Amino acid sequence: MLRLARDGVSAQEIGRTLGAARSTIQDNLQRVAKAGLSWPLPAELTDAVLEQRLFGHAGSKPGLRRRAEPDWATLACELKRPGVNLMVLWEEYREVRPDGYGYSRFCDLFREFERRLSPTMRQDHVAGDKVFVHYSGKKIAIVNRDTGEIREAEIFVAVLGASNYTYAEASWTQALSDWIPAHVHMFRFFGGVPRLVVPDNLKSGVNRACFYDPEINRSMA
Repeated sequence: MLRLARDGVSAQEIGRTLGAARSTIQDNLQRVAKAGLSWPLPAELTDAVLEQRLFGHAGSKPGLRRRAEPDWATLACELKRPGVNLMVLWEEYREVRPDGYGYSRFCDLFREFERRLSPTMRQDHVAGDKVFVHYSGKKIAIVNRDTGEIREAEIFVAVLGASNYTYAEASWTQALSDWIPAHVHMFRFFGGVPRLVVPDNLKSGVNRACFYDPEINRSMA
């Protein structure tokens, strides 16, 4: 959005390109101008920091609420981490604010904040076109029944874009020796191969990350 706006593209045309309403684009551009930002963004400006600067106060209405509220933008970023849910965030909030909101009201206010954020871009997937692959970020404990030794295993996950049909398997590592066989098992499970395999920037799959032209690991390719 910022790049197109810098190039002189109208808000209406940007909206068509990104699949968003013109009013949403105009609101976001106003937030960017108010935050003193422009394209290109500084390299050190992470997604979390950018979200905080643009939407840090979107969920609060000064003078209308009697209880202390958390930083909703920070919580929205925390919610994206593995193992974090609204119950965990609420419990942490109540530890700091024992007189704060109850769980149901806390969830209502958070959802209200989320609705004020820009909508995500809808992506339409054709059946059989793409499979998205990555490791879940959570490990599972495997117990050796003979020795009682506990060892943690990684969880490989593959999801077909159109149907959300999912394949998962456990492996000891995320190394190439486990990454490649996981794909073989995945294709066998699906009974076919999609047009595209879309990995995240996992080291076993991507040697050099790039939005436009990533360098794929030779074995992966």
